[in-house]
Amino acid sequence: MKNEKKSVRFAALPAFIAVIVIAALLVINCFTQVPTGHTGVLTTFGRVADYTLDSGIHMKAPWQKVIKMDNRIQRATENLSCFSSDIQEVTMVYTLNYQISSKDAMTIYRTIGSDYYTKIIVPTVQEAVKVCTAKYTAEELVSERTALAMAIEQSLSEKLTGYNIMVNSTAIENMDFTDAFTNAVEAKQVAQQNKLKAETEAQQKVIEAKAAADVKQIEADAEAYRLVKKAEAEAEAYRLISESLTDKVLSKMYYDNWDGKLPGVITDGSTLLNIPAVSGNAADVPAE
Repeated sequence: MKNEKKSVRFAALPAFIAVIVIAALLVINCFTQVPTGHTGVLTTFGRVADYTLDSGIHMKAPWQKVIKMDNRIQRATENLSCFSSDIQEVTMVYTLNYQISSKDAMTIYRTIGSDYYTKIIVPTVQEAVKVCTAKYTAEELVSERTALAMAIEQSLSEKLTGYNIMVNSTAIENMDFTDAFTNAVEAKQVAQQNKLKAETEAQQKVIEAKAAADVKQIEADAEAYRLVKKAEAEAEAYRLISESLTDKVLSKMYYDNWDGKLPGVITDGSTLLNIPAVSGNAADVPAE
C-alpha cells in the first residue's frame, strides 16, 4: 500500500513542477522593461494600443507584446548620384540626423512599421536631394552649396514631419563631379585669374601713368609759379628803381660817368651849333 502511495506521489511530481514553471512564466510575462532611449508600443493580438510606454518596467497581460522603438537621435548616411540642371552628373554623400516622435511611436508602428528608415527615410532623402540638385547648374552647386543644403533640409523636414519623424540636422559631407567638368572648372578659374591679373596690371599702369602725369603737372605748376614770382620781383625792383631815380640822382650819375668830352653838336630845338671837342672832367663843369 505504501509503495503504491509513493508511486502516485512520484507520478504527480512532474505535473506539479510543470504547473510551477508555467505559473512562473506567466508571472514573468506580465512584466516588461523598456530600455532608456526607447518607447514601448503595446499590441494585443496584433492590434496597436493608442498609447505608448515610457522607459522602465511595466505590467501587461501575458498575451500582449511590447515593441521597443528607438527614440534617440539617429544618424543616417546615403551615397547618392544625381544630375544638375545642365545635365552634369553629381555624386554626393549626404548625412541626416533624425528622431522619431515618442508620443507618436504607436502611429509610426501602426502605419509604417518598425522599418520606417528603409520604407520612408531613404526614399525621401533620395527624392529631396535629386529634386533640389536639379534646380542648380553644376557651377552653382559649387558656389551655392550652403543654399543647396538648406533647400534639401527644408524639403526633408516638411515631408518627414508628416510621418512623425523630426529632422535635427543635415549635411552635405562630400560632392564630386566628373573629371571632364572638374577640368573645365579648373581651366575657367585659371582663365579668370589670368584675366584678373591682366586687369590689375593694366589698372596699375594707369595709376602709375596718372601719378607720373600728376608729378609733371605739379613740377610745371611750380616752375610757372616760380617764373611768375620772379617776374613780379623784377617788376617790383624796376618800380623801386624808377621811383628812386630823381633828376638830381640822374645828373649825379651822368657826371660820375662823363668822360670829360662835350658833344660835338648842341641844339635848342631850332638851331644846330657845331662845338669843337674840349677835353675836361666833371670837376671843370660848373654846378647848376
